[in-house]
Amino acid sequence: MSAIISFSICLTDIDKSKITKSERNGKQYLNLTASVNDETNTYGQNVSIYHSQSKEERESKVNRIYLGNGKVVFENGGVKVANQQPAQPQSNPGALPIGEESDLPF
Repeated sequence: MSAIISFSICLTDIDKSKITKSERNGKQYLNLTASVNDETNTYGQNVSIYHSQSKEERESKVNRIYLGNGKVVFENGGVKVANQQPAQPQSNPGALPIGEESDLPF
C-alpha cells in the first residue's frame, strides 16, 4: 500500500520548542503527525497535520497543535483519495425555484 499526500502547514503556528537539532549533522527537524480520515471536509481535504506528541502528552490528553490540512492525491490500495471538489449542499428535488409559488392550498 502506498499513498501520496499533498498538504500545507502554517509556519507561524509551529511551536519552536518542538524543533530538535541532530547531534550527528546539526540539522534541525520537526516531528509531525498526519492523520488520514475516511471522509472529506467541506474543502475536499481528508488529512490533518499536527505536532507529534510524546506518550506522556497523549496520556495527559494535551491538546494537539494543528498546523494544516491536506488531501490524499494518489493511493495504491487501502487509503481513500480525497474528493477533488468541495462537498456541495444537497438540493431538495421537490423544492420550487426561488420566486415561484405553489398552487397548493397549504
